Amino acid sequence: MILPVLRTGSVSERGDPKPCREQDLGLFEIIARDGAARIGRLHTAHGHLNTPALLPVVNPNLRTIEPREMWERYGVDALIANSYVIWKHDDLRETALADGIHSMLDFPGVVVTDSGTFQSYVYGDVEVGISEIVEFQRDIGVDIGTMLDVFGRPDMSREELEECVDETARRAEQSLESAGSEMLLNGPVQGGLHEDLRARAGNLMGSASGEYGGFAVHPVGGIVPLMEKQRYRELFEILLAVRSTTPSDRPVHLFGCGHPMLFPMAIALGADLFDSAAYAIFARDDRILSPQGTFKLEGLTEWPIHSATLFGHTPEQVREMGTEERSTLLAHHNLEITQAELARCREAIRDSSIWQLAERRSHASPHLRDAFEWVLEQFEDIPDGPVGDSVLELLASTDPLRKGGERLSEDIGARPHILHLHALLSLRWRPPGSWWDGSGTGPERVVLIEGASPPWRHSAMGAAIAELLEEPSSVIMLSTPLGPIPFSLEDVSPWCHLDCPEEVWSEEYEDEEVTEALFEMGLADIPLVRTGPREIPDSEDVGVVRAWLDRCSVVDKLSVLCSVSPADGCSVTEGMVSRRSRTDRVVNVLLGDEHILSPRLSDGGISLALAGARRLNALDPSPPALFGEQADEVSDHPGVPRVWLLDDAIPFVGRGRNVMHGYVLGADPHLTPGQPCLVVDGNGALVAHGTALSTAREMAHLKKGVAVRVRDGALRED
Repeated sequence: MILPVLRTGSVSERGDPKPCREQDLGLFEIIARDGAARIGRLHTAHGHLNTPALLPVVNPNLRTIEPREMWERYGVDALIANSYVIWKHDDLRETALADGIHSMLDFPGVVVTDSGTFQSYVYGDVEVGISEIVEFQRDIGVDIGTMLDVFGRPDMSREELEECVDETARRAEQSLESAGSEMLLNGPVQGGLHEDLRARAGNLMGSASGEYGGFAVHPVGGIVPLMEKQRYRELFEILLAVRSTTPSDRPVHLFGCGHPMLFPMAIALGADLFDSAAYAIFARDDRILSPQGTFKLEGLTEWPIHSATLFGHTPEQVREMGTEERSTLLAHHNLEITQAELARCREAIRDSSIWQLAERRSHASPHLRDAFEWVLEQFEDIPDGPVGDSVLELLASTDPLRKGGERLSEDIGARPHILHLHALLSLRWRPPGSWWDGSGTGPERVVLIEGASPPWRHSAMGAAIAELLEEPSSVIMLSTPLGPIPFSLEDVSPWCHLDCPEEVWSEEYEDEEVTEALFEMGLADIPLVRTGPREIPDSEDVGVVRAWLDRCSVVDKLSVLCSVSPADGCSVTEGMVSRRSRTDRVVNVLLGDEHILSPRLSDGGISLALAGARRLNALDPSPPALFGEQADEVSDHPGVPRVWLLDDAIPFVGRGRNVMHGYVLGADPHLTPGQPCLVVDGNGALVAHGTALSTAREMAHLKKGVAVRVRDGALRED
């Protein structure tokens, strides 16, 4: 049987990988992110392991798909084999020791091995020592080995699981010493169904260290029994608990998870690596994998999912094949579909839509949908404990803004970036402190403009100006399917870029819904007026009102997105002048001859200019707390987040180079990826400004990659 070639040209075009630089061995860097989901790169002796990725399980005695073919045809960067199986069989052991694991498997990429822990779960015991199995993995040239941990079954008592966690931790240092300086090591996290034990185990394994350092990857162990029974809610609860304490510079690996249906949700919650033999096991049982679930070959007339492997074959033709030929064909399909779904997940991270993909996949199974809805409940009512800590970190690490359209669905209000944006709105937005006519009284009324669709600067501007001319002390709000928003944020996406039927914008919301939303913004006790679109009135004060609205927009964006207090925002923008585009959008904000900032046309956010960064830094010219030190109590408006730069990097960053991980001494905890930040020295003096690409927690751990994409250096010689 000739299988189709999935890559353009010859399958041999993909060359062997190059080893990483010696100083990069074991380092993990984040290339792109969407909240907790991340595209990463783990540096190994056999090239980069790009994540999220599946490690196909390869049995040296039963190779349904040859490892070389996985590398060349399917783009598999890494695979996993069981070192205990190799160690136990004399012929395999001798070959591996003589030729090395890569030669034995004929695989040029990253080879990961398990230690026999799963065999202890299946058979009750293994016959190899703690150091012995690690040293064997080292001696056969494994890239990432695994220590012999103690498997914690979900049905164990808490006391038994505590012993699993403690015994695994006791073995950690010995295992790290045995691994030596060239083999990276997995540090599994056990703990059963107890989130506090999982978090404790994550902390113990994350802090374990030997002569050559700590673990490189943290697999989540003991979860196969959950997946066998489709207990996905508990699987995701465990993942969140583990993520709350494991170091941010190490990939998290879901041991034994390999169904493509589960990838988007697991990745959205922070999983980086997966492994499974499902592609082969399901094929031998005449089952085919898909992101929508699993299908039995029996009874199929046409394929419910298509692949290059199955192209040209009908289900009937495949059923008529011999057992070996059929299982091989289906295994190729399963691996192809698995790789395709991971590619889809990576692209969703790049375009910031991983959560939408997880939403769609959640409908593939009632068990998965139940788990997804459980996660949404944690977002709505954040619990105490490790899961709550992880949820808070996930929300805070999500860029609240999005480019392009946002598809409307029943789950849209629970998407992390929208929850984050609404949280920032309720926490940081304030009604204007003064009005366009110069008065400084409190708001007299709230005006909600309904029935207008974006762009609101055209459809709702007339009503906004008319209402302000009638009563200057009016808080102007816009009705959206996501709730009322201030008119000053009318161009902020996703609010202004919802992909939905036109009639959605004309829907009227119940008074209770509007009142509840206004309460969150501190407007509940102010009289409400509901109105619709109008033409811009003919008045000599229209220009004054528009200039005031422009300034409100800048102050509110600085407040909501950059943590600048409204009072400081008003101070910084005193005397500002706006320059508009042909489509009537503010593109530059000037103070005298200085350009201080620009509203981003792509998502309505703020891009600081150097003059604006200097003015904002002057409001509080001090560095953030060092990593490991207690930060000051955070107010609602702690100011633009700051990153404290190592002195050695100041000359380079000050001239416009990016801030790299490993050169950061401290960062404000409210730092948000995708939003502006200031880079300062130990005295708080401005070195540069740019866009944060990581959270403060990640900056404390990561040693490779870009931490801040610098827009301009403050020490540049013009």
